[in-house]
Amino acid sequence: MKNAIYILAPAALMFITSACALYSKYDRPEVEYDTSALEKSDTLGQPLAAMSWTELFADPCLVAWIEKGLENNTDLRVAQLNVDKAAATYNASRLAYLPSLGVNADVSAGNKTDSRFQIGPSASWEIDIFGKQRNLKKSAEASFYASEAYRQAVKTSLIASIAEGYYNLLMLDNQLDISERTLKIWEYNIRAMKALKRAGRSNEAGQLQATANKLKVESSARALREQIAVQENAVRSLLLDPDMDMTRSKLSLQTFPDSLASSVSVDLLSNRPDVLAAEYELQKAFYDVNVSRSAFYPSLKLSGNAGWSTSWGSGIANPSSWITNAIASLAAPVFDRGTNNANLKISKAQYEIASLKFQQALLDAGMEVNDALTAWQSARDRLKIDAEQITVLEKAVRTTQLLMRNSPTNYLEVLTAQQRLLEAQLTESADRYSEIQAVIRLYHALGGGR
Repeated sequence: MKNAIYILAPAALMFITSACALYSKYDRPEVEYDTSALEKSDTLGQPLAAMSWTELFADPCLVAWIEKGLENNTDLRVAQLNVDKAAATYNASRLAYLPSLGVNADVSAGNKTDSRFQIGPSASWEIDIFGKQRNLKKSAEASFYASEAYRQAVKTSLIASIAEGYYNLLMLDNQLDISERTLKIWEYNIRAMKALKRAGRSNEAGQLQATANKLKVESSARALREQIAVQENAVRSLLLDPDMDMTRSKLSLQTFPDSLASSVSVDLLSNRPDVLAAEYELQKAFYDVNVSRSAFYPSLKLSGNAGWSTSWGSGIANPSSWITNAIASLAAPVFDRGTNNANLKISKAQYEIASLKFQQALLDAGMEVNDALTAWQSARDRLKIDAEQITVLEKAVRTTQLLMRNSPTNYLEVLTAQQRLLEAQLTESADRYSEIQAVIRLYHALGGGR
């Protein structure tokens, strides 16, 4: 017996020592990333990431739409069900450390004296010497957090999509309003051209030009109404409510912060839900590798049962014999036809794939933030030019109208100035939407705020 101990002790020590690596904890891999492109002056940044969507999108009508979407949207509900599934798996893995309990009952049939039955509790417990259960628990935990992060990513994407649809409708409403006001101006111009023609101060060419411009604006207004109807249906589909009230505010009433921060850090990008999900998948793959390694080591299982055995005539209250036993079994793989080696290689490959996806997710996050910042700054610059151009064109329209009343100036100059003013106003409306859209995309790129 003593010799057996001397032989088994070094072997046990070797197993335990070699298994220590199975308990290694996950550490985030170092990712080299150039943040210089994200460090801009006078740009949106960290405070935006700290804002909730209700703070950023304060329009009451939009808030009602988003709340409806969060309640009804199919993708978000599916993501929540996936979270529930992952939570159930995680809870099961946490209970794997505990013994399993049961009740066994056996009946042996024979003659009256030989017929017997046995009944009693049983228990079994796998001792987690080499970390198999611990790594399974960590893998399930990472999978749960990955599903939760994915749900948050779906939620952020949904909020951003609803907001984009809402502000797109405000832009289309604004452009339709501009077109309808311009249409009235062209109708006035046509009447004026007819009067000037009767007075001999204009010719038919001016009247025809004014009519052509009016028809062009009418066509544009019809196209805008069609776009509004299509966008409203798209939003209703997103909200899963075909009867949703499309009451909304005006583009001119929307306000956003002018400047919120000076830089965006990699740590901030790492908190994006999709980046978090990618890292949790990497963490899960890391522990899956540990699980595959643990398959090469023995498993120790304790089991036992207790109860009584009696004949049919004695009854349960008068057992003829008590039965108790306990068994400890140690099972080690010897020849598994390469299954464990194959599983380990597969796990390592999946870990490398998850690592590449995590790095790509972080890179994509940085590029999306950079693109949103660039689009935001570009839209603001264009809006300044639009405002100057509209001011100049409004002055040009007033000047040509005055000249027309007091001199034989060609009325076509008035028509041209008014047409250019219309185009500038429509462009300003589109650029205002582009500015808001960039804020929405930055909100999305930074992870959706709190």
